Amino acid sequence: MIKIYYRLILMVIFIWSLSLYGEEIHQETVPSIVSVKWLQTHYKDPCLVIIDVRKPELFAKGHLERAINMPVFRDLFDQNLMLPKLDFLKEIFSKAGIDKDSIVVAYGDDQMIWAARFYWVSEVLGHKKVGLLGVGFGNWEKGTLPITTETYTPVRKEFVPNIDHTILDTQLSVLISIDKDVIIDGRPKDFYLGKKSHAKRYGHIPKALNYPGHMNYEHNLSGSHIKSLSTLAKHYSKLPKNKKIILYCEDGADAALNYIILKELGYKASVYEGSWLEWGNNPNLPIENPSAKEK
Repeated sequence: MIKIYYRLILMVIFIWSLSLYGEEIHQETVPSIVSVKWLQTHYKDPCLVIIDVRKPELFAKGHLERAINMPVFRDLFDQNLMLPKLDFLKEIFSKAGIDKDSIVVAYGDDQMIWAARFYWVSEVLGHKKVGLLGVGFGNWEKGTLPITTETYTPVRKEFVPNIDHTILDTQLSVLISIDKDVIIDGRPKDFYLGKKSHAKRYGHIPKALNYPGHMNYEHNLSGSHIKSLSTLAKHYSKLPKNKKIILYCEDGADAALNYIILKELGYKASVYEGSWLEWGNNPNLPIENPSAKEK
């Protein structure tokens, strides 16, 4: 009888230890900026989902093994370059095998901004276990990560969105924040100065500061990579950490990359979804155009 009793105790301890192990896996997270080494180490994790945001034709020529193709302009923007409808996003995330336990890593081309768009969309939908691969596709030592041309079909999961409105701004919220919060324009300098524009109007949102998204990464002979956080901390050192920072660009992609970096550096940031394509095409909203003053 005593032996049976002890066996029962041992069985309970064993089951309890398994539950702790499962909880530990469940709590596994991912860095905001993922290194090649981190991805290599976690590649066989059953919770890992890899998203490739490049064009289908580039994906077909070669992609990371087990990667799911989610082309940015097909899946992460609507026809007006805004967020797609919630039902659509819920469906593509579910088909990609993403649920609350998934650890998601997104990668793209050398610009980095399109994969950053996926990161921000994921966080808006409430899924915070997401990371941006800190290098463009193929910018790693040969053989480090498995590349294939074969299509992987994941097991469908049930993705349940939980919208995070704190990182999503509208033109109204930006308008009332002009004299209160910090606003950053992530477009190249010529666009900020009003020398170029893809909208009807030229210039920038009043009092906005210019921190182009492309300043977050640099190119080398094999591709691009995110700059070190110590370098980026100096780049953004003049920004206050006690104020909310609203980010915008042309369409929300450069702003998304700025969002990831500022978040990693400890700033409270959000993205204005409509960005300049919405603001610059609305004649009722105020703008500043430095190039017009020069004439």
